[in-house]
Amino acid sequence: MVTEFAEIEIIPGKEQDFIAGVEANRAVFTRAAGCHGAELHRSIEAPQHFVLNVRWDSIDAHGNFWSSPDSHAWRGNISAYFAGAPKVWHSETVMS
Repeated sequence: MVTEFAEIEIIPGKEQDFIAGVEANRAVFTRAAGCHGAELHRSIEAPQHFVLNVRWDSIDAHGNFWSSPDSHAWRGNISAYFAGAPKVWHSETVMS
């Protein structure tokens, strides 16, 4: 299992629109092969800073999603709120 972390800065004043866009498009993750769920976190200290965590079977599962039509719809519905390009990285759990 891997976790994708996408750090996303949102245009000031567009935070609620971004949250609504993520919520409206939750199904693109739930129906993606190899996806085990997603969570959106918002910084308390910097309210324009969000982190999207998505749990995948593997890096390949994540890659397959990003080459699918659903991923293009997902990004198209939220990217207008980005203040810059998201910083994306992956992790594996080494201790819990």
